[in-house]
Order: sequence, then C-alpha cells, then structure tokens
Amino acid sequence: MSKLTLRTEGDTHVVVTRRFAAPPQAVYRAHTEPELIQKWLLGPEGWTMPVCISEARAGGRIRYEWTNGKGGAFHLTGEYLELEAWRRIVHVERMHLPAPTPNNHVETTFDADGDGTLMTIRMTLPDAQTRAAMLATGMERGMEASYGRLEGMI
Repeated sequence: MSKLTLRTEGDTHVVVTRRFAAPPQAVYRAHTEPELIQKWLLGPEGWTMPVCISEARAGGRIRYEWTNGKGGAFHLTGEYLELEAWRRIVHVERMHLPAPTPNNHVETTFDADGDGTLMTIRMTLPDAQTRAAMLATGMERGMEASYGRLEGMI
C-alpha cells in the first residue's frame, strides 16, 4: 500500500502528501542538499541523476539531469523563490522533454507530525491541459519510488 497520496484541486493544482518517520530537518535537507537528492530522487528503478545543482537560497538555481543508461534522458530546471529552513520550500520548475514544459509553481511544507514529518507538496500548473499532461507521464509512480528510497535513507 502506498504511503503517498495524490489528489487534484480545481483545474490547475496537484497536492501530494506523504508521512516520513524522520524529523522535518532530515526531510527538508534531503530536498535541498545535492549529495542527498542524487541518492533518492531517481524515479523508477534503473534511472540515475549524474547532474544535480541545488542552490538552496532565494534566487538559487535548480538543475537535475536523469538518464536510464539506455539512451533515455531528460532534465529539469528551476529557481528557488523562498526557503524557510526545516519548514517550507517554494520553487518554480520546468521539465525538458526535450522542449521545456510551462512553469510548475511548487510549495513544499514539512510539518512535525508526532515523531515524524508530514510533507505536503502543492503544485500549481498554468492550466488544466498542462496538469493533465503532467499526470499522464506516470509521475505518481516515479514519486512513490523516489520517496520510498528517501524513507530508506532517513
């Protein structure tokens, strides 16, 4: 059974929640420190992230590059807008498949929840068509695999 929940709101939002048996500091660090991100944010088995840039400060850039070693590759670029240590990250991202997708505005919160953390990701896409296309990529399966890996790390 998945520990991840994904739901849509209105025409342009996707909300993902997941609980981790780790403190907010650990989950937050795993979302901002490149050497940690490269270990877990890989999607389905068989993918690696040879390039990971995460300048975790307002205005800092983000660039993740994935490959499956069989000719498959894509990347993501973005910028951090706001960071509140251990509590909240706001950034904009776009996937390059190879053309860039429209901006996805992402707010991630890390709330203490008993002896763990409740992470909530709220994505805002420009329109219903962009959201539908993003969901059609199988992102939920990739998120489940990645966050399962993260839980094993922390």
